[in-house]
Amino acid sequence: MLTQLLPRQIDNNFRGHVAAIWLLVPVVLAKFLQGVNIAGLLGTGRSRQVLETVDKVPVSSFLAEAASQLVFLFSVWGLGIFILGLLGIIVLVRYRAMIPLMYVLLLIEQLGRKALSTVHLGRPFLSLDPSPANIINWSFLSLIVVGLLLSLVGRGRPT
Repeated sequence: MLTQLLPRQIDNNFRGHVAAIWLLVPVVLAKFLQGVNIAGLLGTGRSRQVLETVDKVPVSSFLAEAASQLVFLFSVWGLGIFILGLLGIIVLVRYRAMIPLMYVLLLIEQLGRKALSTVHLGRPFLSLDPSPANIINWSFLSLIVVGLLLSLVGRGRPT
């Protein structure tokens, strides 16, 4: 299993189940677009709008400087998500041997964010709140776990 996560040669030779590739496509594209949106790469006010509408943060109730810092930090996180999505696109197109590792990186990001929100915001790690953000996060997590398992156990022909 470790050799699948960290192959000696990083090439386009993927030996996992082909369904792992197809599950990674929507996750990576969604992360890429989410990063573009959150980082404000399509417009400077977009980060604040996402923070207020999707994440339900009352940014306008903060002092102007605090709100500016919060939107900046949110945008920086979005840039990290954008880079993760970009890396995923590169993996899908050119370096498929890294697909299991890409799933692990996505899983670390998803679970790490959940853990940090539990520690710093006191939010429950396992929340069934029907908010859009929570539904998106649980959907991502489910796809990532299934894709990771498929990429590790499926021993199909190289693709």
